[in-house]
Amino acid sequence: MKKNMGGVDKLIRLIVAAIFVALYFFGFVSGTLGIVFLVLASIFVLTSSISSCPLYLPFGINTIPKEKK
Repeated sequence: MKKNMGGVDKLIRLIVAAIFVALYFFGFVSGTLGIVFLVLASIFVLTSSISSCPLYLPFGINTIPKEKK
């Protein structure tokens, strides 16, 4: 899969994933919403680890900074 996520994008996703997991495990969200948060957190971690977001592909989004020459 082609990489289309920059460092800032990956960092934001990991922070949001950590917040979602914390909200669930500290009991602020539960039930169906808690499960949705955990699924989203796992998707954010997975896409961050492979540096590719499938939702970016159809829209042509690429957050990798261009190198200055």
